[in-house]
Amino acid sequence: MGGNHEAHHEDFQLKDTNPLLGEQWPKGAAGPARPAVGGGIAGWLGMDKPSSTYDLVEQMFFLYVRVVKAKDLPPNPITGAPMDPYVEVKLGNYKGTTKHRATPEWDQVFAFSKSRVQSNALEVYLKDRDMLGRDDYVGRVLFDLAEVPTRVPPDSPLAPQWYRLEQRRGGDAGYKVRGELMLAVWIGTQADEAFPEAWHSDAATVRGEGVASVRSKAYVSPKLWYLRVNVIEAQDVQPQSRGRAPEVFVKAQLGNQVLKTSVVPAPTLNPRWNEDLLFVVAEPFEEQLVMTVEDRVSPRKDDLLGRVQLPLTLFEKRLDHRPFVQSRWFDLEKFGIAGAIEGETRRELRFASRVHVRACLEGAYHVMDESTMYISDTRPTARQLWKPPVGRLEGGILSATGLQPMEKLEGRGSTDAYCVAKYGQKWVRTRTMIGTFSPTWNEQYTWEVFDPSTVITIGVFDNCHLGGGGNGNNGGGGAGGGGGPPARDARIGKIRIRLSTLETDRVYTHAYPLILLTPSGGKKPPLRREVVEYMLDVESHMWSMRRSKANFFRAVSLFSGAAAAARWFADVCHWKNVATTALVHVLLLILICYPELILPTVFLYMFMIGLWNYRRRPRHPPHMDTKMSWAEAVHPDELDEEFDTFPTSRQQDVVYMRYDRLRSVAGRIQTVVGDMATQGERLQSLLSWRDPRASCLFVFFCLIAAVVLYVTPFRVVALVAGLFLLRHPRFRTKLPAVPSNFFRRLPSRADSML
Repeated sequence: MGGNHEAHHEDFQLKDTNPLLGEQWPKGAAGPARPAVGGGIAGWLGMDKPSSTYDLVEQMFFLYVRVVKAKDLPPNPITGAPMDPYVEVKLGNYKGTTKHRATPEWDQVFAFSKSRVQSNALEVYLKDRDMLGRDDYVGRVLFDLAEVPTRVPPDSPLAPQWYRLEQRRGGDAGYKVRGELMLAVWIGTQADEAFPEAWHSDAATVRGEGVASVRSKAYVSPKLWYLRVNVIEAQDVQPQSRGRAPEVFVKAQLGNQVLKTSVVPAPTLNPRWNEDLLFVVAEPFEEQLVMTVEDRVSPRKDDLLGRVQLPLTLFEKRLDHRPFVQSRWFDLEKFGIAGAIEGETRRELRFASRVHVRACLEGAYHVMDESTMYISDTRPTARQLWKPPVGRLEGGILSATGLQPMEKLEGRGSTDAYCVAKYGQKWVRTRTMIGTFSPTWNEQYTWEVFDPSTVITIGVFDNCHLGGGGNGNNGGGGAGGGGGPPARDARIGKIRIRLSTLETDRVYTHAYPLILLTPSGGKKPPLRREVVEYMLDVESHMWSMRRSKANFFRAVSLFSGAAAAARWFADVCHWKNVATTALVHVLLLILICYPELILPTVFLYMFMIGLWNYRRRPRHPPHMDTKMSWAEAVHPDELDEEFDTFPTSRQQDVVYMRYDRLRSVAGRIQTVVGDMATQGERLQSLLSWRDPRASCLFVFFCLIAAVVLYVTPFRVVALVAGLFLLRHPRFRTKLPAVPSNFFRRLPSRADSML
């Protein structure tokens, strides 16, 4: 039983790996690749090549085929009409076709993985699309893989060439026919510029809109600004009902953000607020700020008195701390239906009031769009205020092993995994590996680092948007499907790496455990909402009994050192170890005689501790800890509560039970907070004369202490206090100390609590 537990715990630990990183071009002749003896495709690697920048991932080789265009095509032999051509690229059992174009120009790249190649020849077919019957064959171009050149950056891209079409079979095989194709064929790696946008043989089953969702992509978050709106005042505000003075407030709306000023307490036609409203806006500032002046007629009814729409480009950008920003007056408009003229509603301007506003776009601040605990960027919005980068982070996402089935496909478990990495404003997404529990990505990315005390977050997800040719979990829930909710990419796991825990100029090769907390326990399009929310820890502020326990024991672990030191000092004071107590007495005498040694001794002691701990310093970056997170010992009902929706969707009796449990936990917290407040109020009551006798005693004690400390040298006072604190148990009493007894009897405001 113990061995099984240790093996289970080992699955959640960080593991060292030894991948073969960097370019691995075998030595050979500097020329076209030579075929291996007995056939095969060993000639792919028969050239010496320089190293590319992809030195943190294992090298993966692909056969790239760029189909540019065709010319001089014959007409349809039956109808005589111009043909509707497309190109089919075939390598073994893998086939890829170009998109349909009105003109024979495609400029499309196909990438075939070397690990799945089953043929020594590449065939490129040109066909004529037939809407009624079978597509007509026009011609082909045949390539021997042993003759295909090798190209890897920083080599220049291979220029496409014109190839004459030829017959496919029969006695005329190899005979040239009318028509030419412009093609480029080469052997390359994932470092090739064509890799991200290429059609991949690994995703040959994906069709339609799903093709865009399987490609690797880099995203840049929109630049966020703070919009500070200082609502100063309004003039000539006329209420709709003439018999009352308005109770006015201003409501400002920007997209989904709505903020309001306070209601002017004194009814007036010229209200004044001088309040700041703060919004978050994103470039390129396409939205408008809508400000309305409203009258609070009743608690549930507000009358519109005026309205103005302001484009964000109207406001100036403030990049420093200058306090003055030019304020402006804006006319308010209110339009009412005055009648109908020729079937159209006529809008009549009733009145014109004004609102006084000072607004600016704040560029000297960083807009927090992620959790402060795992922040990846602290730069201000304005690029002019950025400091030079302190370094560069290079990361290679190699592979994953042992993934769990995320959906059912033809009765079997399947997983279509991809990775998302987020650091700073740059998000990257790897390509999706179809139908494998051990995906291999081998993609490398680079980020500029401006602050080492930041965190990079890497998440793994299951792609649920592969279209009809992908997995079966899309069903009718995907875009364009039938009824039901849209499909959501399933979470597989997430890791975080704090850059300050990494050493400079060192390559780390580790296998991180992917841990996802579920209700059952631990296990081209834009990035989807559920992916972004998971990467940014949007739900981290929600209540969790598991997380509360974990944080409590984190605090216990934090103060355990201080508690151990207090216990050690208590043993010294009670002479549990005579030698140790004697040494402490000697140290006390030395520090009293030479007080200038106190601070040097403290810092020297901390230096020695740090030097001693250097031998046992962490060798690996931190990773998700299931034991510290209480993911292994959590109760199933607490997990179900953590994954409950907000508001709750559970049954009433379950909610009652959880509410009672939360009340008991909150009651204990309430008691601790009350005890802390009581101790502070007792300290205040020493001089507040709430207890006249206690205050009188303390005041006279302070007077006597002031006189004694004034006439007595400080070293004598410190020596007497130290010796009294370290006195032998024979001179101690088991009764509580007089100061402690006196303090506990002081009054507090708890006596006035209901």
